[in-house]
Amino acid sequence: MVLACLIQAPEIFDVTTVGKDPRWQVAGRTTAVVDTNGKHALRMIEVAPLMGLVWLKDYDFGDGTIEVDLLGRTQPVQGSFLGVAFHVADAQTYEAVYFRPFNFRAADSTRHSHAVQYVSQPGFPWQKLRSEHPGQYEAPVVPEPDGDQWFHVRVLVAHPKISVFVNDAAKPALVVNELSDRPRGSVGLWVGDGSAGVFSNLRVTRKP
Repeated sequence: MVLACLIQAPEIFDVTTVGKDPRWQVAGRTTAVVDTNGKHALRMIEVAPLMGLVWLKDYDFGDGTIEVDLLGRTQPVQGSFLGVAFHVADAQTYEAVYFRPFNFRAADSTRHSHAVQYVSQPGFPWQKLRSEHPGQYEAPVVPEPDGDQWFHVRVLVAHPKISVFVNDAAKPALVVNELSDRPRGSVGLWVGDGSAGVFSNLRVTRKP
């Protein structure tokens, strides 16, 4: 009985209501509803050189699990950056885990090792983390997904640890300690500079 009380049911959010449902806030992008590769989804449309963020207004997330299906692309190289944001305060202040699908199956070992990335904005962008902590906040994704197909992401937040799982992998692709001093905030969808991204099936389970 005690265990049952501690288990929170997942919340399912229809991301295709972005732009219609006032719970959603959007920065740096326009959006469209699309049907692609078998899923009804939200597309965040590329706008250079801005990052884009869609997040839930007045939503409180501390520890828990975020799951979503993502669709990026492998071409052009450096043309697809997409993931999830959490502990969002505003469009400039958040943590994020994102992916570079063009690096999933890259033959070059350096590119291959830069497939999944953690950042904490604004203080710890990827450039600073790669320069000062090489190999600590980014990693390859193994087994390697097809970067032109849907892949499933599960981000487990258990302060201070963040674990990132892709598809059905039992082992996390990335495990890091948070760099933010914000223990709580909203949840959202993220794309990088000049990048589009397609998102479906957002589920959030909050730890009580």
